[in-house]
Amino acid sequence: MKKWFAIILLSLYLCSTTELYQFLKIPVLIEHYCEHKAINPEITVYAFLKLHYDHHVKDADWQTDQKLPFITHHDLPTIVFTLQNPFFIEFSHFNGSISKRKIPVYNDAFSDLKFINSVWQPPKFC
Repeated sequence: MKKWFAIILLSLYLCSTTELYQFLKIPVLIEHYCEHKAINPEITVYAFLKLHYDHHVKDADWQTDQKLPFITHHDLPTIVFTLQNPFFIEFSHFNGSISKRKIPVYNDAFSDLKFINSVWQPPKFC
């Protein structure tokens, strides 16, 4: 049961974040080929694919052609990670004397700011 659940979740993830969902349009491709085959019985699969995928022009069945796989593409979600300069949250309270302490928002032990800032420096020769 866990295996099937994992396969379903992986399939949903891949279909929503990659162009893999285009393969779900294969039945539309087959149906559209059958329509062209009914109009012109001598058309081959290669000629059909060349007609629709090699410099396709607007014709009478343009709306159906746009539903074929890999004709249109969609922007997929993009995640960007950036390293920011560390910032601090400052707490101060008054109980006879003012005490302040700065708390870093994240642990910057793994980011070397000297290295990050040196990327934008011109090269130095010995």
